[in-house]
Amino acid sequence: MPPQVQIGVNINMLAIDQRPDGTLDAPFLFTVNFTPSIAQISIKGKAKISGENEETKKIVEEHKAQKPPPVQLVQAVSNAAIADAILISRSLNIPPPLPPIPQPQAPVTQPTKSDSRYTA
Repeated sequence: MPPQVQIGVNINMLAIDQRPDGTLDAPFLFTVNFTPSIAQISIKGKAKISGENEETKKIVEEHKAQKPPPVQLVQAVSNAAIADAILISRSLNIPPPLPPIPQPQAPVTQPTKSDSRYTA
């Protein structure tokens, strides 16, 4: 295993299709790329979206207008796919595609005002 591995994660929502029962299907492709090229994980799936009739119509209309899918949909698909990708990476003995853990930051302190006065 190389000492330094970079992991790139990409999710593509391929389409959003209306089903006869009022739900939506959203096929997706979730890919994890490793640099240097030690592996690539691709997960294909289909999200089933249900909700109020107005909500589903709005999602379809926005998709037809080339707008990005709702954040809730992307987050739900991403959460499910990342869990599968972690299990796959574990079985392949490669680093898991985990998001970076933010480093704790020191609290920002306001500069103190001094009472110094200068006259010229």
